[in-house]
Amino acid sequence: MDLMSRLRTTAALLLFSCAIFAGANAGAAPPKKPKLILAVVVDQFRYDYLLRFRDDYKAGFKTILERGAVFDDAHHIHYPTVTAVGHSTFLSGAIPSISGIVGNEWYDRTARKVVTSVSDDDTKLVGGVPGAIGSSPRRLLVSTIGDEIKMQGQQVKVIGVSIKDRGAILPSGHTADAAYWFDADSNRWTTSSYYMSELPNWVQELNRTKPHMRAFGAQWFALDAKPGDKPFCTMVAGVEGVRYCEFLEASPWGNELIEEFAEKAVSEEKLGLHNGTDVLTVSFSSNDYVGHAVGPDAPEIRDISIRTDLLLGKLLTAIDKQVGLDNVTFVLTADHGVAPVPEVNMDRKMPGGRLTEDTLMSAIQKALETKYGPGKWVEGRSGTMPYFDRALIAKYKTTAADVEQTAAEAARALPHIYRVYTAEEIRTGRVSDDIVSKAITYGFEPRRDGDLIVIQDPYFLYGATGTTHGTPFDYDSHVPVIFMGAGIKPGHYYQKIAVNDIAPTLAAIAGVETPSGSVGRVLQEMWQ
Repeated sequence: MDLMSRLRTTAALLLFSCAIFAGANAGAAPPKKPKLILAVVVDQFRYDYLLRFRDDYKAGFKTILERGAVFDDAHHIHYPTVTAVGHSTFLSGAIPSISGIVGNEWYDRTARKVVTSVSDDDTKLVGGVPGAIGSSPRRLLVSTIGDEIKMQGQQVKVIGVSIKDRGAILPSGHTADAAYWFDADSNRWTTSSYYMSELPNWVQELNRTKPHMRAFGAQWFALDAKPGDKPFCTMVAGVEGVRYCEFLEASPWGNELIEEFAEKAVSEEKLGLHNGTDVLTVSFSSNDYVGHAVGPDAPEIRDISIRTDLLLGKLLTAIDKQVGLDNVTFVLTADHGVAPVPEVNMDRKMPGGRLTEDTLMSAIQKALETKYGPGKWVEGRSGTMPYFDRALIAKYKTTAADVEQTAAEAARALPHIYRVYTAEEIRTGRVSDDIVSKAITYGFEPRRDGDLIVIQDPYFLYGATGTTHGTPFDYDSHVPVIFMGAGIKPGHYYQKIAVNDIAPTLAAIAGVETPSGSVGRVLQEMWQ
């Protein structure tokens, strides 16, 4: 069965699933159309953070856990589980094989360089370093919920906010009025010429206050720190015995900037006060930077989760004052989870360890040279995904499929390699029919992906320090999905769902067409 046949089969199964739920909720009608959709992503927020720190949540998370529909078994169904893919899935409902967003970055064979999910040489950064290249959603091949609302002709506003450009751009979509992100090189809120030629006055005024300076020289202490406790990190380099925070984004102050900006966007752009349904997407990025540095078991994760709870509560309060929460449909998820730090896992007698990308690429290069002849066989790569030189393949009169198979055998021979998929195997559907292979298939776009997909054993990761994410395993795929709003029945829902179900559900609530690449279903079991 080839790739398209498999996708058609998947679509049929999803439709069958929809029919089952539709029958079970035949009398249920969607909630009333909201004045504002508030769509929040917490970058690198594992589902179990809701459980582990539940007693510490007194604000935003407490509100949505008590008043919202909590889907306790929600997953990203694609590979890789990384920021760009998770954010593109959120409000499009698409898998990477359809959306075209196959990673944070990938190698562009035509341009012969690595590109990011939102890099766009035809745009300029607006408000940041003069002359810097901007970003745009042009690499996203599908629509988002904001796009569908806009294309209906409603006079509304769609705005995205994050520290990361991809975190602001990909959820808000092609027709957004603006996507704003914080540029670390200039310490200013910025956007792209894709959206506008200059920043609005209110954003310029916010930049003039230099909000980043509030963190200058500050130290990050736990909210419940006791006298004599050391800070987690400091914004001043060289403090003996204390980790340097390195940059603003990797501290709670990064999330504070995001929440402040989101509040400003609500008030200055009068979100929720237009004739149709406005959309505000907010991505809290600092959780991800902190998580990469220290891992999910560190006390910093508890503290920044509690701080995120407080910021979310602050944002909900501000929106309630302007719009009224009964006029808002709220949804929260995460773009991915994260693996434990290998050394922490090994200390508790769990599997884990570190691998190196260079070892993998060297083994592949050696195998190809030995079988075919000398040359730089890996023309480009994105992480562990190689792109083989097609000119060399032609020179040695072999085939891409044969080269891929030779490289795959070399990779499989290395320790702690769980599976290796060749592009040819994925394209022709010659992969096993299990959840991991489905994730690989859903994530593969042949024009953008490389020639091998290499998956390491659970709890093993590439990198010398800290931790990361990206695998199809539960610690990376299991994330919160919580809805809240008028007409949504609070409670816990334990049936397994996909993050892809968020977009079609919002489309039903907003009364618009389902986004063009969506593979999800409407979560109508939560209708009142």
